Amino acid sequence: MTVISGADIDAAAARIRGAVARTPLLDASRAAGRPLWLKCENLQVAGSFKLRGAFNMIAGLPPAERRRGVITYSSGNHAQAVACAARAVGTAAVVVMPRTAPAVKVAGARGYGAEVLFEGTTSVERRTRAEREAQGRGLVMIPPFDHPAIIAGQATVGREIVEDARQVARVYVPVGGGGLLAGVATAVKQTHPSAQVIGVEPVGAACLAASLAAGRPVTLERTASVADGLLPVRPGDLTFAAARALVDDVVGVEDEAIERGVAWLCRHAKLVAEPSGAAATAAALAAEPAPDAGISVAVVSGGNVAPAALADLLRGAAVDPPG
Repeated sequence: MTVISGADIDAAAARIRGAVARTPLLDASRAAGRPLWLKCENLQVAGSFKLRGAFNMIAGLPPAERRRGVITYSSGNHAQAVACAARAVGTAAVVVMPRTAPAVKVAGARGYGAEVLFEGTTSVERRTRAEREAQGRGLVMIPPFDHPAIIAGQATVGREIVEDARQVARVYVPVGGGGLLAGVATAVKQTHPSAQVIGVEPVGAACLAASLAAGRPVTLERTASVADGLLPVRPGDLTFAAARALVDDVVGVEDEAIERGVAWLCRHAKLVAEPSGAAATAAALAAEPAPDAGISVAVVSGGNVAPAALADLLRGAAVDPPG
């Protein structure tokens, strides 16, 4: 099953051009000891891949809907992306964030002009609050992952990967709600059907793996990880369907490996990544090197981490992962 088409990705790429950066694909093979390239979405406007989907959806709204203002619910990066995109098109944004949201992400959303509301600690709690606010205030919902326009925007990450690394053999993608994974898998498989697409979840927040095992989307009782952007308790219906049809494997990474991944990216690739953004790199470094020597690409999905938190991660991760 495909939830978006190549034409949808083409349209998203055209719509976001000029507002969203085409991020570099960095060759980190020498440091990794294997063919490994990094798709640097940590260098994206607003600090993560999320701007691609948010801008694609908001800019594509009819003018009357844009004038009403938009609302979303997010642990942080999508909130900042919606705020940034809303400001770019000249509309108001409200974001509902968990009470545990990192201060750097709250400040980012406010810095782009959003009204920030706090609700609970889970994606279900903040979604319920956002839906209530949307209905009461006439705002347009911009969901964080489970919408075709969001998925099509995120798919431009995959489109750029296959354009810049034509010999790509496998792509590691971090998984929260699954929008990035669904988009990247769709884009990669359209032109490189033999390339493997591998989803990466924290072991403490493996909602997609649990859902695939059950054959349907399931809701976890709780999630916990240092990767605060990868904590949804349930994948989306559309993102689950895309993953089941297109994704080759889903692997789990422990928090310790994610923290080492943050440190490895900083020390060896000179990149600042938040824990969520380092999960795919951690998985790629932990995997056995492929005998075909094909190129692996890890999506570094975000870099919104406070300097003090990054310093703590670097002090704590004294041992590099393999590579």
